[in-house]
Amino acid sequence: MSGFPTVRPRRLRATPALRRLVAETRLHPAQLILPMFVREGAAESVPIGSMPGVVQHTLDSLRAEVARAAAAGIGGVMLFGVPEHKDAIGSGATDPDGILNVATRVAVAEAGDALVVQTDLCLDEFTDHGHCGVLDARGRVDNDASLARYRDMGLAQAEAGSAVLGLSGMMDGQVGAVRSALDSAGHPDTVLLGYAAKYASTFYGPFREAVQSSLQGDRRSYQLDPANRREGLREVLLDVDEGADVVMVKPAMSYLDVLADAAAASPVPVWAYQVSGEYAMVEAAAAHGWIERERAIDESLVSIARAGAEAILTYWAIEAAERWARS
Repeated sequence: MSGFPTVRPRRLRATPALRRLVAETRLHPAQLILPMFVREGAAESVPIGSMPGVVQHTLDSLRAEVARAAAAGIGGVMLFGVPEHKDAIGSGATDPDGILNVATRVAVAEAGDALVVQTDLCLDEFTDHGHCGVLDARGRVDNDASLARYRDMGLAQAEAGSAVLGLSGMMDGQVGAVRSALDSAGHPDTVLLGYAAKYASTFYGPFREAVQSSLQGDRRSYQLDPANRREGLREVLLDVDEGADVVMVKPAMSYLDVLADAAAASPVPVWAYQVSGEYAMVEAAAAHGWIERERAIDESLVSIARAGAEAILTYWAIEAAERWARS
């Protein structure tokens, strides 16, 4: 009959089976990476108040969670250390017996070849001022002095067995500096993940509780301005030129445009970090009954993958993988 549409896209949405068949974006547990916090000296795991369901692990609970992650089939874990003692240069970051390096050895032994053990290469958890680098005499973050610390930290993490070093400090030249140090010391196969486009975001708030941050001031002199899109892509391409094996956009959901730009231009894999504030907002809204929790989790993950992320760091990694396996 005239006057009725001949093109009817709704046909492909009519049933769950059809919608599943024509889905443009698909997620698999292997695309998910679980961030994990390991607390030095803890006798039992410590809940993080602003991140319901997330804890600071002991070495024993770390082993159990890594085993669960492997059984769920996720791609990897990203480890963060929570030390008992801090100082101006973050000495614990390069101490072979520091909590992050000890936790790495534990996780590697537990994981075997089942998943990829990765480590955060940044000084903020280990410094008494909470910045991602060392400070100069005027209290500013000293880029090149920080690179020297990153080189030593990279070597310590590689020697502890980390397969992927997550360079998250946003110092200029960090990828090239750590790559050179690793290659010179006989670690040419250690993968470098450049947190290339890491923005100075308010959505990191709960993370600072998770790592017991000592931050004084802010990180706007080295993390990216949220107003800048082109600068994010520039940083991605600089990290690629310096030898990054993978590049990262962080946070994820507020920066999907930057993520899409990176995915379109990068010759290396592009990942994204669904950060603590993104997690906390969904959990809080769901706890009040304002949104459907599981649908919100899946929709958020799909949106990040749809924008171009080939892997996603998310605190829901194991939960999502286990649930998808049941569906």
